[in-house]
Amino acid sequence: MSQQQLMQRKADATPRGVGVMCGFFAERAKNAEVWDTEGRRYIDFAGGIGVLNTGHLHPKVEAAVAEQLSRFSHTCYQVVPYESYISLAEKLNALTPGSHAKKTALFTTGAEAVENAVKVARAFTGCPGIIAFGGAFHGRTLMGMALTGKVAPYKLNFGPFPGDVYHAPYPNALHGVSIAESLTGLERLFKYDIDPARVAAIIYEPVQGEGGFYAAPAEWVKALRALCDRHGILLIADEVQSGFARTGKLLASEHFDAVPDLITMAKSLAGGFPLSALTGRAEVMDAPAPGGLGGTYAGNPLAVAAAHAVLDVIETEKLALRAQRLGDALKEKLNSLKKDVPQIAEVRGLGAMIAVEFNQDGGHAPDPDFAKKVQQHALANGLILLTCGVYANVVRFLFPLTIEDEVFAEALGKLEAALKA
Repeated sequence: MSQQQLMQRKADATPRGVGVMCGFFAERAKNAEVWDTEGRRYIDFAGGIGVLNTGHLHPKVEAAVAEQLSRFSHTCYQVVPYESYISLAEKLNALTPGSHAKKTALFTTGAEAVENAVKVARAFTGCPGIIAFGGAFHGRTLMGMALTGKVAPYKLNFGPFPGDVYHAPYPNALHGVSIAESLTGLERLFKYDIDPARVAAIIYEPVQGEGGFYAAPAEWVKALRALCDRHGILLIADEVQSGFARTGKLLASEHFDAVPDLITMAKSLAGGFPLSALTGRAEVMDAPAPGGLGGTYAGNPLAVAAAHAVLDVIETEKLALRAQRLGDALKEKLNSLKKDVPQIAEVRGLGAMIAVEFNQDGGHAPDPDFAKKVQQHALANGLILLTCGVYANVVRFLFPLTIEDEVFAEALGKLEAALKA
């Protein structure tokens, strides 16, 4: 069946609200390469939106899932538990920042992890308020959308949203928001909108994902921690996109001298299988009553098996170090092109969580058209890229950290051609 016929079936059978970037359909994939149904090859710098840090079908992940599938695929952990869930929780408790006692609950999606972080925070503190930041993305559920700091397309026509959610400015030097202005924004919330004694948690992304790959300044994160301690507020780090070696450390929170109380994780945790986790201080995680947390598919055994393999691959293949090396090479390439591509306003990122932002030639106005043209040119030449940012003027890079050196070099050549075109 032709791609055109498949596209027509897609239009007839699925809603337009499920936006699809590519005009072709995947047939097979391996590591950082995808082949469509007509045999064309693409290099994948999207990684399923950050899900494939260990690549498409890593042999260890594939073997772990196959072995688990030969035993059982589902029992619902809350009905008949299994040891692999417990051992994964133990690993995450040990690997996440902080020496305090921790506990972990497993879920299915990043949005679920965020929703449950809010539930746990409210149960522990007895307070309703949650503070997030402009440009944030925390999911597509109603609470996730309420926390998300970007209206189009995520919140258009979907309100009303849950109450007691507030937004402060996220520090962003390129867009003129200083650390001091962000912290002043929080103090203004406490003055004008909500008593800090009614705030359960502040949730932030160590590196904003959909918002534009802006890394949180270390000074600001430390100030957030101090503010939370002063008012008895919990600090939630949303590591759904930034986790699992992407930033050069297992979790981006490790870049900061400020340990969060709760951490949400998903995406690359299970190498392409749906799994998320919420890890936090033991006493905080124990606040909900029995039955208050869970989900029918939460901690699915196939996904849990994949996660064990992913953690093994990250350690044995030293993917955090590889992320740093690949990210440095990508930044060097992008920075070398500034003289030829005046639209490049900034190249930034931690580890391999890299982005390039485009402004109009010689000015400060965002240039989303240029970002879109770069993406389209790259795609036409076999390189899959993602855009992001509040102004849609950013290209972000989420290639598998396991990408072969020669494939990575080929991709950089395609990227250069797209930028210069």
